[in-house]
Amino acid sequence: MKRLLPSPFLSLALWLLWLLLNLSVSPGNLLLGAVLGFLAPLLMRPLRPQPIRFRRPWTILRLFLLVGRDVLVSNLLVAWGVLNNGRRPVRSAFVKVPLDLRNANGLAALSTITTVVPGTVWSELSLDRSILLLHVFDLEDEAQFIQHFKTTYERPLMEIFE
Repeated sequence: MKRLLPSPFLSLALWLLWLLLNLSVSPGNLLLGAVLGFLAPLLMRPLRPQPIRFRRPWTILRLFLLVGRDVLVSNLLVAWGVLNNGRRPVRSAFVKVPLDLRNANGLAALSTITTVVPGTVWSELSLDRSILLLHVFDLEDEAQFIQHFKTTYERPLMEIFE
């Protein structure tokens, strides 16, 4: 059954979303939505990363709180940098962060964290997944930023996913 319907909840969600977007429960839309819900997970199965196995739930909670704190602090710092742009120029830069994290799910979580925290943008990941290129809005000390990034985000994700 798993081979024929790899993600039943995803199939159901796609079918319902199709019906919701079309605002119709006509037989044609019911059938087309069912076909979409059936075929999309089958065709996308090779793109899915390995199954997720969470380890260390307290590390997940700690990481969630750290990211929340960094989101608040970064919002204030970015707002302050924008408001004071005339007095002090912003020192934006690209930073190459060496990565030890190799798990695809961990890298996806890291990219989400990077996107959520204001002032940082995930720019590029090397093909061998060893170097991450980030754009930082206002960079004071590159070495300190890399150390903070690795200890605050990468190390907990390695504990959780590897």
